[in-house]
Amino acid sequence: MNLELPSINLLGSSEIELHYKRPLFNTMVSITCAEDADKALRSCINLNQLDLKECFWVLTLTTANRLIGISESTVGNTGGVIVSTKEILQIALKANASRIIVAHSHPSGNLKISDSDKTYTDKLKKACKLLDIELLDHLILTSESFLSLAYEKAL
Repeated sequence: MNLELPSINLLGSSEIELHYKRPLFNTMVSITCAEDADKALRSCINLNQLDLKECFWVLTLTTANRLIGISESTVGNTGGVIVSTKEILQIALKANASRIIVAHSHPSGNLKISDSDKTYTDKLKKACKLLDIELLDHLILTSESFLSLAYEKAL
């Protein structure tokens, strides 16, 4: 009688295959400044939600700062959002991004950088560096305007 462990059967037949096709280069939006990132975000997010709930987005970019895509990673409530660094990096890796910009909304309309905004940005920047992904900026959005942590020298 031949007894094999189930894990051996599963591991022996596991296979991972990745496929990636970037958008055509001449159709990709170029992000050269925080204003470009804000404009790209506002063109695809639900603007009616900015004053309702705190949301967190990831913009994935090529080495030439061409926009690969925008992903809403987390939706919170009026008081905050819980962000997973692991999920942010998964998004970047799945998109084959060399650079990322992250953004989140402040439903209160207050563009002040909180201590938790600074702490998380620093944590994410260190994690990105380990994977050779550059964190270019972290934007805070309100329905009226935005703030760039890079412009504010808080990145």
